[in-house]
Amino acid sequence: MCFGGIDLKLGVALGGGGMRGIAHAGVLKALDDNGIKIDMISGTSSGSLVASLYAMGYSPSYIYTLFKKYAKELVYINNAVIVNELRHFIFKKTIRTNGIKDGKGLEEVFDRLALKKGIKMISDIEMPLLIPAVDISKSKEYIFTSKEVRKDKYISDISVGKAVRSSSSFPAIFNPCKFKDHIFVDGGILDNVPVSQIKDFGADFVIAINFDGDTVDNNSNVMDIMLKSVDIMGNKIAEESLEKSDFVITIPTGDTGLFDINKIDYCYMSGFNTTMENISKIKEKLEI
Repeated sequence: MCFGGIDLKLGVALGGGGMRGIAHAGVLKALDDNGIKIDMISGTSSGSLVASLYAMGYSPSYIYTLFKKYAKELVYINNAVIVNELRHFIFKKTIRTNGIKDGKGLEEVFDRLALKKGIKMISDIEMPLLIPAVDISKSKEYIFTSKEVRKDKYISDISVGKAVRSSSSFPAIFNPCKFKDHIFVDGGILDNVPVSQIKDFGADFVIAINFDGDTVDNNSNVMDIMLKSVDIMGNKIAEESLEKSDFVITIPTGDTGLFDINKIDYCYMSGFNTTMENISKIKEKLEI
C-alpha cells in the first residue's frame, strides 16, 4: 500500500465475537471493492477464521458463503446449554476440562479448505498472518504465524485447522486444543483484537475491527445477560489494543449472540455497510 507516495504496510486486526465474526468478511469486501490492499492480517477467535481464509486467498464473498454452509454444523449449541456452561466460566471462574463441543469438526473443515489452496501448515501461507491463542497451562499467549520467527511465543509448524481451532476454543463451550506440550484456549482471553501483534510484525498502519456489545434492558432474558457479561469482558480486554490502532471500525450487530446463526446475513451486511460509511475517512487517513 502506498501512503502519500511512501510504500508502507497496511495491517488489519479482526476481533473475536462468535457468529458476529462474519461481519469481518463484509469489512474486507468493502476494502477490496475500494482498492485498499491489505499487506498483513491478524485475527482472534472468530476473527481467526476469517483472517486465515482471507490470507489463504479466499475472497470475502466466498468466506461469507462458507460461513452460511458450515455454521450450523460447527457452532450451533442450544441456548440453555450455553447458559449453564457460561455460568461456571463467568461467575465461578472455573474452566471445565471438556466443553460442549470438541472443536475437531472446525479443525477438519479448515484443513480441507487449506488443502484446496495447496496449503497444509500455516507456514505455507504467503500473506503474513497472525493468530493468537492462550496456553492455559502456562498462562501465556502464543502467536501462530505464517512467517517463521525465531522467538519463543511464535509458532509456525502447526496446521491451519489446529491454529484456528486453538484460537477459537472458547472455555466451557469448546474443549481446549492440545498441541505438543501446549493446551490452548481462545485467544480473546488475553487479547480480543490483535493489534499489538500485527504492529510488532511490521505493520505501519493498522485498521482494527471490533463489535458493539449486545444491549440489556428490562426485557432481556438470562441468555442476554450472560452474553452481555462476555461482551464486557472482551471489550475491556480490547481497550488497550484498540488505542494502539490507527483506525477503528466498530460494527453494530444488534442483539446477535455468540452462536446466533440466524444473523449471518445481517452481520455480513453490517460489516460491509459500516465500512463503506467510513471509507472516505479511511482513504483520507491512508492518503489515497
